Amino acid sequence: MAHAIVSSLLDQLKSIAQDQVKEKWRLVTGVEQEVGKLTTNLQAIQAVLEDAEQRQMKQDKAVTFWLDQLRDASYDMEDVLEEWITETRKLQLDEGGDDDDDDNDNAFVTLLTKVCSFFPAASNCFGGFKQLSLRHDIAVKIREISEKLDDIATRKDRFKFVENVSNNVKNPERVRTISLIDEGEVCGRVDEKNELLSKLLCESSEQQNGLQVISLVGLGGIGKTTLAQLAYNNDEVKRNFEKVIWVCVSNTFDQIRIAKAIIEGLGESASGLNEFQSLMSRIQSSIKGKKNFLVLDDVWDGDYNKWQPFFRCLKNGLHGSKILVTTRNESVARMMGSTDSISIKQLAEEECWSLFKQLAFFGCSFEDCEKLEPIGRKIACKCKGLPLAAKVIGNLLRSKSTVKEWQRILESEMWKVQEIGQDLLAPLLLSYNDLPSNSMVKQCFSYCTVFPKDCIMNKEKLIDLWMAQGYLNADEDEEMETIGEEYFNILATRSFFQEFEKNDDDNIRSCKMHDIVHDFAQFVSSKECLWLQINGTKESVIKPSGVKVRHLGLNFQRGASFPMSFFEFDRLRSLLIYDRSYSNGSLNGSILQELFSKLACLRALVISQFYISGSHHEANRIKEIPENVGKLIHLKYLNLSELGIERLPETLCELYNLQKLDIRRCRNLRELPAGIGKLMNMRTLLNGETYALKYMPIGISKLTNLRTLDRFVVGGGVDGSNTCRLESLKNLQLLRECRVEGLSNVSHVHEAERLQLYNKKNLLLLHLEFGRVVDGEGEEGRRKNEKDKQLLEALQPPLNVEELWILFYGGNIFPKWLTLLTNLRELKLFSCVNCEHLPPLGKLLLEKLTLYNLISVKRVGDEFLGIEESSVDDTSSSSSVIAFPKLKSLKIEDLDELEEWNYRVTRKENISIVPRLSSLEIDCCPKLNVLPDHLLQTTTLQELSIRGCPILEERYRGEDYHMISHIPHTKL
Repeated sequence: MAHAIVSSLLDQLKSIAQDQVKEKWRLVTGVEQEVGKLTTNLQAIQAVLEDAEQRQMKQDKAVTFWLDQLRDASYDMEDVLEEWITETRKLQLDEGGDDDDDDNDNAFVTLLTKVCSFFPAASNCFGGFKQLSLRHDIAVKIREISEKLDDIATRKDRFKFVENVSNNVKNPERVRTISLIDEGEVCGRVDEKNELLSKLLCESSEQQNGLQVISLVGLGGIGKTTLAQLAYNNDEVKRNFEKVIWVCVSNTFDQIRIAKAIIEGLGESASGLNEFQSLMSRIQSSIKGKKNFLVLDDVWDGDYNKWQPFFRCLKNGLHGSKILVTTRNESVARMMGSTDSISIKQLAEEECWSLFKQLAFFGCSFEDCEKLEPIGRKIACKCKGLPLAAKVIGNLLRSKSTVKEWQRILESEMWKVQEIGQDLLAPLLLSYNDLPSNSMVKQCFSYCTVFPKDCIMNKEKLIDLWMAQGYLNADEDEEMETIGEEYFNILATRSFFQEFEKNDDDNIRSCKMHDIVHDFAQFVSSKECLWLQINGTKESVIKPSGVKVRHLGLNFQRGASFPMSFFEFDRLRSLLIYDRSYSNGSLNGSILQELFSKLACLRALVISQFYISGSHHEANRIKEIPENVGKLIHLKYLNLSELGIERLPETLCELYNLQKLDIRRCRNLRELPAGIGKLMNMRTLLNGETYALKYMPIGISKLTNLRTLDRFVVGGGVDGSNTCRLESLKNLQLLRECRVEGLSNVSHVHEAERLQLYNKKNLLLLHLEFGRVVDGEGEEGRRKNEKDKQLLEALQPPLNVEELWILFYGGNIFPKWLTLLTNLRELKLFSCVNCEHLPPLGKLLLEKLTLYNLISVKRVGDEFLGIEESSVDDTSSSSSVIAFPKLKSLKIEDLDELEEWNYRVTRKENISIVPRLSSLEIDCCPKLNVLPDHLLQTTTLQELSIRGCPILEERYRGEDYHMISHIPHTKL
């Protein structure tokens, strides 16, 4: 949307003005005036953009053309300003200005001299200086684009736009719902109806003050109101409640109207009552002593202060009174105090077909029905279980009886069909307009159409792409990644996303977008995003279509070749290439070189190739990245994961704006560019599973903006002078995630001490891998044992670390600081073969604990619980002592010598052990003969897996089966 790009451009101009005041770099004569004029014009345009975009929604072609021109000019200006800033930054780096040497007068004069040489208007300042050659003269570009925007700003007056329309004009309300329904017209929803009736008719002990709130949450048009109507008109519900009341709240919240509607629903008159206080008093007196059922349909407003007076009144009803809320926004449901929330899903395929055909075939002859049914079923499938789509399209086709007419609907994008689009997209437009207007959430939403329909969208990658486009501008005290999470959650809670996949911590990992929502996103994005699938059977040509695509996704199927006839190639800001063609002509170094020469505006580039390891197709994999990748100066996100590359070109270090580099699983990659320290804006380096990478270049220490360093390898370089030492991490104070490998290559413990790891207050995830395990016996083993012990002691993490892995540690004891990590949520001890005793971890707030290949541990006893003896013996204490109070998952694997696992303290009444354990996994512990009783008796335990433990398996399959029979999921 134009509003987002204009806002972004204004922010950039503001930043330039602030930098000028701070004299980070100076605007030269002439350009400063152009920047001021730009700002004035853009502010005037911004004031009318909401009205302009609303008129665009109504298919006003003249306004659409004006907005397209505005968008193009704004994008071009953003590119030029970023190019200017980038070149200035490059000069600072050339002068060594990346070490906070702004006070060096000589360096600043040299810098200013070079900056002046950018612009013809400034050539008199330091005549003849031509130390930097730019592809185009930036000052000329700014002036040309400024003239375009000047013309666009002038032409806006012809449209007589209303300024700040959101402050002056109310959004149109949707059609008000009523409680009446014809149950014969309802298809499906049997399970949801029964679940809802069960919640309405049961008496819950969780109710407070006689009031319970139940919510129906889902996408607009999914059937929430229909379910509420079914419940409202149910005979058993009417007998259960003395008063049943229906109020349609809608998207405009009016306290007076809602209060009067409740009073009238109670069978009383609200005439003469106009003050809110009087209305609330009437409601309170009318419901007192009565068991009431109130339906609040179509709730949008999540302001608790507006609803609080209603809740206070409604609590005066008789015990068992209930409120049913329907809303598209999960956060609204939570605000209203929902004790139960039902997420409404799509109709099943046959249910959607039944709804569609009862409308589309109404009054049709048997012959017509038989003729049209095959096409009708395909059309119903396109509705993807959305009742609204089935109703709108079914009603339209009721008046069309020829195969040709039905075929047109089948082959068209629904939102492009004039008779369908308005009715189908109107409910989604309400949800879209309700998104926060002071952010770029709308832009993030429309960007999702760079992926195809029915695509599983990875949340992390989606946020990366948003960030690359500049949608996540954060204040100084905020992280862009946090803003991205917030925007994703806004879209998720408002039902724009669905089919969530979550990780073990119940955090969303991926999601999908309903096809109709995807259509709507294409509609509001002005077709800036495009996804193309290219098959080998089709000509690999992209034909011009007159639209200016900014974000392009390409998927090559078997046998396809790369199309070199892209339209508007030089304007692309995102290019996502997924190569599944197994063809040498699909993607190779020469094609990439040509692409990079054209894609000067790219912010995000993803190159993904799928090959089966060892197959003959592997020879076609990309082996190198062309040198001209350095020309993509705007690039912020580069994903080369899983490619067959052996090295990255040094020119990659010219990408000064790069924020995220993903080279995970590039297993042939042997080294990183020596000049990587130039990438000062880098926030994330993902290089996990790059097993051929044996050392890190010394420039890593200059990447002071790094938040995530997936793999830091100590030592190993051929030339020691080019190898990054462990203590080089000291400068990376913003690190949140870091995985350190090769600690056995640390030459002296002083390196670890100088690192001062405990001072990295932002560090939340830390993995420490020591290297090849050496048994403690023998001189080599003893040396490694002692050295590892000293190293780990010196590598004390900050107290706020949340995830810690210790791998291949050669010491025989764990450091005492381990028990001080009070924020630790996950701990993994992996192949620490010399440790005979487990550390006392019971007092920590761990949620997940994994113990792997601790082959010297023979017994686990009271010391593991971390409970002091005085606590155990103090039976007079009224408060119980809890060991592992938050532990949910415990996995023990390959403890070959573990024989005994028992706790003496379980006999004490004031001791509680693992009260929240839900998953217990014991693998390959062949000598272990029994599990502690308290583990199996924990009432929260849902999953138990025992494998490779013959004694345990025989025991719990036989004589002690009763000990585990209550656990829902067991594997023996």
